[in-house]
Amino acid sequence: MKGKKKLYPDSGVELNPFIAKNYDRVMNAGTLGMYKSFIYKAIHDMNILPGDQILDMGCGSGRNDYIMSKYLNDQGQLTGLDISEHMEKHFHRKFKGDKRMEFINQRIDVPFNLQKKYDKVFISFVIHGFPHEVRNNVIQNAYNHLKPGGSFHILDFAEFDMDKMPGLHRFIFKKIECKYAFDFIERDWKEILNKSSFDNFIEQFYFKKYVRLLSAQKNG
Repeated sequence: MKGKKKLYPDSGVELNPFIAKNYDRVMNAGTLGMYKSFIYKAIHDMNILPGDQILDMGCGSGRNDYIMSKYLNDQGQLTGLDISEHMEKHFHRKFKGDKRMEFINQRIDVPFNLQKKYDKVFISFVIHGFPHEVRNNVIQNAYNHLKPGGSFHILDFAEFDMDKMPGLHRFIFKKIECKYAFDFIERDWKEILNKSSFDNFIEQFYFKKYVRLLSAQKNG
């Protein structure tokens, strides 16, 4: 955001105004046009129920939330969190008059309390952009806002060896991703989530297995 200093200079999470305004186009380009295909599959694989209460941490423009909203009935609700004023405008434009859809300007990398518990927490291509010690705050926020037995869904890069990627994919990854993403793909995320009291893991892979929906259940 213009005029605001980034908390994490090496991160790609806090977007500059140009990228924020053109976020959906950037995502399409960065995935060689495959984003639209796998995001529909990933959201389908979340098994959203009509009355679900969903929290989207780092909702961006609301593009993913628009797809999720199609699975919800009048009792379902989705709350999107983001800190970008541009994203907030995109979100409100998409969901004008839809009382099921709510936007809150809120950082997800610091402790917060929305005074509500959700059936599902979703985060898409955000958590990899934080330093690892900060990611633990994001995971704890997800845990704290889930109902007992609720599910946490992380759509992000899978664990893989970048040196084994095809040259074009490796070139794009290195060009568009921040340094924290290189650390993210080397970690065992099931083990990390298990230490934070998540279990019953389900993995779904997309985009030549470089992208994964990792779903986990709140234990307790």
